[in-house]
Amino acid sequence: MGSPVEAVDRALLALQALARAGAGGVHLADLALDLGLNKTTLHRTLAALRFRGFVTQDPATGAYLLGAEAIGLGEDYLGEDNLPTLLHPALVALCAATRELVHLGVLSGPHVVYLDKVEPERSVRVWSAVGRRSPAATTALGRALLASRGTDRSQLPEYLRVLDVGVDPEVVWAAVEAARHHGYAREVEENEPGISCVAVPLLRAGSGVAAVSITAPVERMTEARVAELWACVREVLPPLLPERLTLPPGSTGD
Repeated sequence: MGSPVEAVDRALLALQALARAGAGGVHLADLALDLGLNKTTLHRTLAALRFRGFVTQDPATGAYLLGAEAIGLGEDYLGEDNLPTLLHPALVALCAATRELVHLGVLSGPHVVYLDKVEPERSVRVWSAVGRRSPAATTALGRALLASRGTDRSQLPEYLRVLDVGVDPEVVWAAVEAARHHGYAREVEENEPGISCVAVPLLRAGSGVAAVSITAPVERMTEARVAELWACVREVLPPLLPERLTLPPGSTGD
């Protein structure tokens, strides 16, 4: 059965092909051959897509490339305004599986902002609220994001400037490096006495766009429990994540 609207189908096929071509783009003749379309017809399709910013053309080579509007669709879909709705079912499932408090957060400058939370039936005395901002460098959420975004040692002062005097930069940096190695970040009583957190970044194109944390009383957050929670995260989250959001690849938690 053919497409019900051939013109729309041609446009979608062209966008898919340009996305596969990447930054090098592709010339009209090659694109027409790849799609099995007439060059004149395809040229009109590309002209319409260029008009709306979904396709651009390299003035030097004449190659067609995916435009900013097409690239922006994914950015908008996985933007901060949509993430709580998209990820809430995953948070609910993780909370049910772990019976612990679960948060969703994103980076905002040197802080992490809490976008959503799901509380277990058993209460956890934690001061947290949607919209609250906390220093990224001393939260598991923030450390998971710093590690997943390739933050290097020279960038650390930007995140330390919002902390109280007395925080050891080497301790913070060691925690970020450990998060990069293990695939998850940890924080033990650095924000609230008696409270510990484990967090994992959610990646898009290899970079962290958000993070999910599990919070529990420190006496419950033993090494064995951390390993159990990490295994639970890897089992529960992937099937419930929006397309193109993933956990860190190849991380083992060792």
